[in-house]
Amino acid sequence: MCTDNPGVWEYIANWARKHSIWVLAYGTGCGAIELPPTMTSRYDAERFGLRGAATPRQADLLIISGYLATKSLKRVIRTYEQMYDPKYVMALGSCTINGGMYWDSYNTIKKLDLYIPVDVYVAGCMPRPEAIIQGIISLQKRIEEGKAEGAKKYRENIEWYKKNQREVLGDDFLPDYTWNFEGGI
Repeated sequence: MCTDNPGVWEYIANWARKHSIWVLAYGTGCGAIELPPTMTSRYDAERFGLRGAATPRQADLLIISGYLATKSLKRVIRTYEQMYDPKYVMALGSCTINGGMYWDSYNTIKKLDLYIPVDVYVAGCMPRPEAIIQGIISLQKRIEEGKAEGAKKYRENIEWYKKNQREVLGDDFLPDYTWNFEGGI
């Protein structure tokens, strides 16, 4: 009987996860402009199992698009920490990857993956809906293979991420939601 093999159950769970991804979008500036067309009938991202989520606690995927200022990084971290496992992050556009055209600004976050783990990058300024869908397909493959482990990486390296966050945000940072990692609910 297959109940003795945890790999079978994990495979089934990953298959279900890949076909039911609830998305919370965090868009800043021009970064948010390509997300609505991705969900409309022309591109129909819902056929891939994507649906919108109203709150971080309902979301599986946090899509971050556009540049991040220091103030918005606080909100992104807080949002990410409120999400339940398994959770994934997709970074859209060159601004989230390397600062984009704001690369030399003192207030722009250049590498998002120093502060929260990123599972999929979608390059471009701004990525077209086709590229976003390709990124979603890439994430689904990683989920099915069990390789989308950003949340696990965050838990295992929480001190490293918190050190990087405090270097940018200072010590007056918002309270941690790390109770999830310390035997909480």
